[in-house]
Amino acid sequence: MKTVAVIFGGRSAEHDVSIITAHIPIIESLKASGGYDIWPVYISKEGKWYSDKAMNDLAYFKDPGYEQRLEGQKPLQLSFENGLDLIWPSASWGMFKKQVHIDVVFPSMHGTYGEDGSLMGLLRMANVPFVGCDMFASAVAMDKVLTKQVTAAEGVPVVPYVWFTRTEWEKEAPTIRKKIDRLRRPLFVKPVHLGSSIGISKAKNDEELEQAIEVAIHYDDKVLVEEGVNNLIEVTLPIMGNDEPVTALIERPLNQTEFFDFSDKYLSGGKKSSGANTAVRELPAKISDELSRRVKEIGIKVYKTLGCSGIARVDFLIDSVANTVYMNEVNTLPGSLYHHNWKQAGVSSMELVTGLIKLAEDRFMAKKNTTVAFQSEILQKVGGPKVQ
Repeated sequence: MKTVAVIFGGRSAEHDVSIITAHIPIIESLKASGGYDIWPVYISKEGKWYSDKAMNDLAYFKDPGYEQRLEGQKPLQLSFENGLDLIWPSASWGMFKKQVHIDVVFPSMHGTYGEDGSLMGLLRMANVPFVGCDMFASAVAMDKVLTKQVTAAEGVPVVPYVWFTRTEWEKEAPTIRKKIDRLRRPLFVKPVHLGSSIGISKAKNDEELEQAIEVAIHYDDKVLVEEGVNNLIEVTLPIMGNDEPVTALIERPLNQTEFFDFSDKYLSGGKKSSGANTAVRELPAKISDELSRRVKEIGIKVYKTLGCSGIARVDFLIDSVANTVYMNEVNTLPGSLYHHNWKQAGVSSMELVTGLIKLAEDRFMAKKNTTVAFQSEILQKVGGPKVQ
C-alpha cells in the first residue's frame, strides 16, 4: 500500500479553500479507493506543519476550536535523507515518536507558498513524486501578467492590459493613469498573484478605478488592469495529462454578480458547496462548435507552452458577437480539481485522483533519465592556500 501525504492549508488568502479541496475530492476519493495509507499534512496560517489521522475528516476543521487545539501539539519535522519522511518529535529532546516515509505527495495548497511553485521546489529537493504542475509552470501561472506575456509570445490572444507594482503606483501614478486611459472601459483590476477572484474589482469610471487599485494593492504588490470584453461569455476548460494532455468539458460559470467573484465560486452554492460551485454553471457551455474547437485548441497550446503537467484549468473570455477568444488566466490547482466537470466528462472522482497520482509517478520516473550532476576539476584549479 502506497503512503500518500496530502498537503493543504498554508499562509495564503485561500487557506480555507485549500482545506476543502484537500478533502473533497482528494482525501475522500483516496479513502474510497482503499489503496493508500493517507497522511493529511496541514500547514497553519502561521506556517507550522501538523499531521494527525483525525485530519482526514473535514469535520476536524469545521470545529471552530481546531486552531487552539493544534497549539498544544508539536509541529512536524521533515527529513529529506531518503526522499520525504514525516517525523513526529517526542517530548524528550532529540527523540522521535514516529517516522513515516512518503511515497507520493498530493499538494492541495491554493495560492501563496503552494500554487506559486514554492511547495513544488521543496518537494523537488526532497526527491519525492508529487501531483500536479511542477515548480516552473506553477510560478509562471501564478503571475497573471507573466502568464499573458509568455503565452502571447507564442501567439495566444489576450486582451489589452497595463500592469504596475505597488512602488511604481506610489511614485508614478499620473503616468500609469495615462496608460490605463488608453484601455476601453469597463476595466477589471486584479491582484496579480492571487486566485479565487480575491481582490478583483470592476471599474466603470475614475472613482471606481482608484478604489479598485487600492483594494488590489492591499492584497498584492503587483496589479493588473485589463480591458473588459464586449458581449462577454466567460468559459473555463479543465485539462489533465503530462506530454499528451486531454480536456474535460468547456464550462460556463453563470455568475450572479457583474463578474464571477469569490462568493459566486464558493459561497452561493450554500452549505453543501464543495469548493467549485454546483449551483450556477452551464456544463457543457452552450457555444458554437467552432468556438469550442478554438477554446480547446488554445487551451492545449497554453498548457504546453507553460509546461503544465498533471492538471490545470485555463480560463477564457469570449466576445460572442465578434467570435473572438482570449486566454484570461491559468489555474494550476483548480478548486476541488473541478471533479464535477471531469465526472460529467466520464472520469469519476476516484479515477481522477488516482490517475493524477499515476501521472505524478510517471513524470518522476521520466526525470530520472535527466542528468543533474556534472563532474569537473574546477575546485582543484582554483588558486589559494593548499590544505596541509
